[in-house]
Amino acid sequence: TYTSGILHAAERARELVRQILTFSRQTELELRPVIPKYIIKEALKLIQASTPASIEIHAALKSNAVVMAEPLQLHQMIINLCTNAVYAMQNRNGVLEISLEDKDVDEEFVQSHPGLIPGKHVLMRVSDSGSGMEPAVLERIFEPFFTTKPQREGTGLGLSVVHGIVKKMQGIITVASEPGMGTSFEVILPVTEQEASEGAR
Repeated sequence: TYTSGILHAAERARELVRQILTFSRQTELELRPVIPKYIIKEALKLIQASTPASIEIHAALKSNAVVMAEPLQLHQMIINLCTNAVYAMQNRNGVLEISLEDKDVDEEFVQSHPGLIPGKHVLMRVSDSGSGMEPAVLERIFEPFFTTKPQREGTGLGLSVVHGIVKKMQGIITVASEPGMGTSFEVILPVTEQEASEGAR
């Protein structure tokens, strides 16, 4: 109906404005010690509540490490990656896998992954068994306003915002995908020796 169309457009506009504000404010937010494991668990509660029963969610959260992050942005990043994964498996059976593990980054790894420095890190992986992406799409996946979704279903700011959040946390994000073989995003973040406050656990 006409009214529902207006409401849908308003929702999309609100989401776009929210993401633009997040994108533009990234340098203003203060990072603090947080434990990604617990933020992922909170995000998964929301994901599970809105994911079709045809999609299984597997989580293997092995790391208790602390990173420097803005908790709300880290939460948003996880929701974004998981929502994209669920979208890629729509109308079919599938598996969403989320893992978190400790990773030691050495000089050799840094040479092939610019943006990192040697030391202790955490590796978060979000994988799906969805439709996958062509190489031409992969090359542009983090560009602002680039989207593979239909005109009414996406703003195209999601992954560019995720990329900005990861960069602010001194980390990197990579993606691997093949048509028909699913997609896997990996986020690598440096570990801090600082202790996380109770509110960030």
